[in-house]
Amino acid sequence: MNHPATERLARLRQSMASEGADLLAIAPGSHMEWLLGFHPHPDERPCLLLVGTEREAFLIPVLNAEGTRESTAIAFHTWSDDQGPVAALATALDDIGASDAKNVVLDETMRADFALLLLDALPNAGHAFTESTLGRLRMRKSESEYQKIRMNAGIADRAMQKAFASIRPGMTEKELAQIIRDQFAAEGASPAFWIVGGGPNGAFPHHQTGGRKLKEGDAIVIDIGGRKDGFPSDITRMAVVGEPPEGYGQVHSIVEKAVQAALKAARPGVMAKAVDAAARKVIADAGYGEYFVHRTGHGLGIDGHEPPYLTATSETLLEEGMVFSIEPGIYIPGRFGIRLEEIVILRGDGPEIFSGLPRDLFVAKA
Repeated sequence: MNHPATERLARLRQSMASEGADLLAIAPGSHMEWLLGFHPHPDERPCLLLVGTEREAFLIPVLNAEGTRESTAIAFHTWSDDQGPVAALATALDDIGASDAKNVVLDETMRADFALLLLDALPNAGHAFTESTLGRLRMRKSESEYQKIRMNAGIADRAMQKAFASIRPGMTEKELAQIIRDQFAAEGASPAFWIVGGGPNGAFPHHQTGGRKLKEGDAIVIDIGGRKDGFPSDITRMAVVGEPPEGYGQVHSIVEKAVQAALKAARPGVMAKAVDAAARKVIADAGYGEYFVHRTGHGLGIDGHEPPYLTATSETLLEEGMVFSIEPGIYIPGRFGIRLEEIVILRGDGPEIFSGLPRDLFVAKA
């Protein structure tokens, strides 16, 4: 096992002890990727990393065991299709001293049948999810994670600049999205998403980029992200073809002020809901509260959306090293939408923004 995994397992056990958990079960996915630096092939066959108070072991299908062995020295308890996983699971739990576990933490992203298999083997156990253990550890980014997120932010900035330079009247949303995707690919990043919402389509926050042609007077929401070296990017900026629609400037200014209010509110020790409230107050006070229809932000790490979530009800205490988006918006049906998004890392004195692009409206020639 490599050193980062050893150190993270030790930190995880400390977190489990503080929460009174005596078993944590993780399926192949981002939690396991963060903890061990890899994960076995995910499919319908039950595969679990079982972390006890002192030892850990894999329940793993024999089909996937050989390839996985190259990545870890953790003990394997294998099962085959003709045997099924029940006996191997019982042996694995016994091996790590968790046969009578009472407080089990489940990977909230695992398949329901995996979770039920484990809970059926521990009928007297209560269960919780990883928010206060593994999830909490993941929220504070290491220096190497920070550097990868920063690299991806730079790639996204250049993809956005390519989009700005390519906007022409008559091109479709899909054509602009393809240019963005090609730019990500040119830098070795996998395009992850590409929301291009022109004119009234921008009023749908998660618009499905389509065949609508961009025309003069269209305000365009461009929300894009890619992925390289295991980490993502996410940025939203605004462009317009020619003259902006009537009233655009005022609304853009309100959204910008909401971003600034959220940036000012985000400090270590502050509840996440206070950041949402700061952005929301600016928009509500300006008379557009009903048009801000989503949360102010989400965490970003191995997953593009992960804790902390900046919602109106989240009581997560923000901590130095957390990475999250700040992305208030105003969406006026039938007219246009405006969203401005930054990804930040929280430092002791406030947020550090990853993007180097201004949030000003980009004006393309009509």
